[in-house]
Amino acid sequence: MVTEPEAAGPSGSAQRPWMRVGLPVEQRVESLLAQMTLAEKVGQTHQIHNLDSDLDRELIASGGIGSTLIASGATAGNDHDEGVRVFAINAAQRVAVQQSRLGIPLIFGRDVIHGHRTVFPIPLGLAAAWDEDLMRRTAALAAAEASADGVGWTFAPMLDISEEPRWGRVAESLGEAPVLAGRLGASMVRGFQGDTLGGPGTVAACAKHFVGYGLVGGGRDYETVQVGENTLRNIHMRPFRAAVQAGCATVMAAFTDVDGVPMHAHRRLLREVLKDEWGFDGVVVADWDGVGQLVHQGVAADLRDAAAQAIAAGVDIDMVSGAYAAHLAELVAAGQVPLALVDDAARRVIRLKMRQGLFENPYAGSAPCGSVSGPESRLLAREAAASSFVLLSNNGTLPLAPNPGAVLVTGPFAHEGAALLGTWTLDGRGEEVASPAAAMSARLAGDAIIDDGRFSDRTMHLVRQADITLALVGEHPSRSGEAHSVADIGLPPGQLEVLRAMAAIGKPMVVVVFTGRPLDLGEVLDLADAVLIAWHPGLEAGPALVETLFGDRSPAGRLPMTFPRSVGHLPSSSLARPTGRPIDAGQDQVAGRYLDTLVVPRLPFGSGLTYTRFSYGPLRLSALQMPLHGGSIEVAIDVTNSGERLGRAVVQLYVHDVVADVTRPLQELADWVSLVLDAGAVGTATFILTPEQLSYYDRNMALRIEPGQALVTVGPDAACGVSALITVTN
Repeated sequence: MVTEPEAAGPSGSAQRPWMRVGLPVEQRVESLLAQMTLAEKVGQTHQIHNLDSDLDRELIASGGIGSTLIASGATAGNDHDEGVRVFAINAAQRVAVQQSRLGIPLIFGRDVIHGHRTVFPIPLGLAAAWDEDLMRRTAALAAAEASADGVGWTFAPMLDISEEPRWGRVAESLGEAPVLAGRLGASMVRGFQGDTLGGPGTVAACAKHFVGYGLVGGGRDYETVQVGENTLRNIHMRPFRAAVQAGCATVMAAFTDVDGVPMHAHRRLLREVLKDEWGFDGVVVADWDGVGQLVHQGVAADLRDAAAQAIAAGVDIDMVSGAYAAHLAELVAAGQVPLALVDDAARRVIRLKMRQGLFENPYAGSAPCGSVSGPESRLLAREAAASSFVLLSNNGTLPLAPNPGAVLVTGPFAHEGAALLGTWTLDGRGEEVASPAAAMSARLAGDAIIDDGRFSDRTMHLVRQADITLALVGEHPSRSGEAHSVADIGLPPGQLEVLRAMAAIGKPMVVVVFTGRPLDLGEVLDLADAVLIAWHPGLEAGPALVETLFGDRSPAGRLPMTFPRSVGHLPSSSLARPTGRPIDAGQDQVAGRYLDTLVVPRLPFGSGLTYTRFSYGPLRLSALQMPLHGGSIEVAIDVTNSGERLGRAVVQLYVHDVVADVTRPLQELADWVSLVLDAGAVGTATFILTPEQLSYYDRNMALRIEPGQALVTVGPDAACGVSALITVTN
């Protein structure tokens, strides 16, 4: 039997302990929870999209809803909606605060993935900068702009680890390495949430999609996932653990199943691991209709069954399916769902709202962010774009001379604005993007020849007239993002044919590739004099590109994912584990695993060139033995800028546990250090290696740190470096 509390009267009519700011949050939460009816508790777990203060007035006033997301639909990242309307947010909030029985405010969510009004590079591009502070600053600006518009919750960062560039959502990811994704994701959390969640200009972050979504079969979105808990713990859960440790307020469940159990019904991973083992006291939110999709996945008979399974698994908020609103109260009354589970979910939602300060400040500011915040925002967008660029090849053509002669800028991206923003840019405006054509024309005036490439025969004529060709190729954002997977990871149809024709003329050609994923660029590398990966770089695409091409900025990015030789090589990454019949890279040409091609990637994880050269000295270790408890080893290496220009070296530390209870990666990124060195300068990259960096989950899913040998390698990427063998001792 469920005992309901007595009505507390209309909003504002009685003293409410939960409104006393001086009380501890937990005390306020329990005070409010004790006053809530079962229907009101269920209401906090119910989320719909695009809540309307008029159409949904009765639902809001009854306490039947706790949150809403502002989105066009299930795949909102592929669309542009009417944007965020502050007056509509405040109107709905006014109903909740002033007309509902307990005055519980709503929380408004929005996909603020890589910027709000100021759009930065796609997350995969930001990850290519290997820069935690840059990640924090971009997230902080996005939060400030979004919160000014009334958004209190973003569904980012995406922390799915993937080796599968066919999957369109790699554009939203932070790379293939758990350490890289984890540290950058934690920085995003700190940027979104600030020093204290609820401070001015902050929003609640959401680590998604827990867990294994990046393993969808064949790169097909929403596909099933075949993986065991050990691989999940040692690779895919690690970025989420880092986000939770950084204080991430919410976590989103993944669409997929994990070895047959859909994540929205996965009690083991959501409740037992995330909530209980890790101590996560925030909110677990469903993905779009994730609870309802349990029926389609064949594990729930109907929405009632789906609601029972999801609440038991640990899903606190049901996004848009309506299953909780329709069935939770009935399930509790029938004794099929313990009231304690509903209490736990409602408690977590109320706790989030109190931590955000929504009870004290429920309304959006009176001045919405209707335009880009200002010059400082654009400067940060330009810095982020330039930092994301990765130079893949260069025969000396770059940087361009101050007076390079006639430069042909050709290709479908020449005049583009919106296409350079990338996927999931709901509030960016294409007309505000500085295009490559505009930036190059401003730099070269009459020496810039602009061609959109629509007529390839005319393009060939212009190539002959120009002294150098800048070919802008790659993917439109509609080729990446949610539900936008591909079977072929080459350039879009027709582009390679045009590049071949331009290269045949014999004039210098620089190829800039705009993309949301790693691509097969083998022939492009052979045709071009230089190749630059520019991702989808955001608001300041054109100026950042031109400054980089002319050497005002040196390319500083490094690949956050392996670029495979072909689609047939997938999955391909730095996460490979040893087999029973190993081969090393030196044997690939004579004993490789393929008869018709090499296995080793041409563009490995962590690789990227600059406009200078770096040489690495011998590895120096403070000791060759490291005590298991409390020990550490200082690993140092001197890096010399042996070129003629300033440049940034990203020095990477990899480890390999030689003998372990389970197979461990042949090389696992453990740390990195950035050194910015003048020509001729020598810098020292220093790492402090601890036993914890060699820890892993064993066959019994226990975290293990054990004595034994480990290989330590330091170098410029995952394919080369200087190594030493150390021993962890008892």
